[in-house]
Amino acid sequence: MGKINVNSNAYIITYSVVMVVIVAILLAVAALSLKPYQDANALNEKQTQIVKALGENPETAKYEDVIAKASIIDAEGNVIKTEEKAVFEALGKLKDSFAKGEFPLFEAKNGCVVIPLTGNGLWGPIWGYVALEQDKNTIKGVVMDHQGETPGLGAEIASDAHQAQYVGKQIFVDGELTGIIVKKGGATVGSVNEVDAISGGTKTCDGVTDMFKNSLANYVGYLKPAAAPINVEEPVELIPVTEEVKVEAVEVSNDKIEQSNE
Repeated sequence: MGKINVNSNAYIITYSVVMVVIVAILLAVAALSLKPYQDANALNEKQTQIVKALGENPETAKYEDVIAKASIIDAEGNVIKTEEKAVFEALGKLKDSFAKGEFPLFEAKNGCVVIPLTGNGLWGPIWGYVALEQDKNTIKGVVMDHQGETPGLGAEIASDAHQAQYVGKQIFVDGELTGIIVKKGGATVGSVNEVDAISGGTKTCDGVTDMFKNSLANYVGYLKPAAAPINVEEPVELIPVTEEVKVEAVEVSNDKIEQSNE
């Protein structure tokens, strides 16, 4: 048997191919073995953000403690799926789910609801969750995150200080969906649907404004009946007079008048 020429092209190519195959097999095995842990971590992150949006501390309040029901609804607000696994699968590919007309929704035990948000910032995707009070209009809390917004500028949408501005704001004005407007130069005093933009992060803030409006538009069929203002003014029905009112003259005798004067 002749000695293998390790310097030959054939040996180098064969060695390289074998090593690539071995590495590929090892990576595939590692990916398959780690996938359950990766899925569990992704699920836990989503559940943690939902809990935080409701204003709860994830360290003391678990997802199961605060959420009563997870479902997927259609544009009219009808429930079409209730399997929690299906809900979180839809949440993991939210843009595709929205395009298919499937909208994940989380109902809390205290009557609040949590709606997922998805949009685009300056450099990539942005996303989050908004929790609404029982009136389906007033914001109870917001959690937002991003993939690659500029640190110190657009990335500040994920800060507690920025997200605190949304609490108490309303997504409907006069019965119409406006979402939340992240306004450059500062929110108008007394505005119910504006928050201060981040200085230097205009494009990201515009993305947040669009994210709220576009994402919440999918839920109007569910939200608007509860959030629409109640019109208390009712038309007054006028009843026509069909009978004449006759006034009879009463004759008073002079005697009675004299008696009353005595």
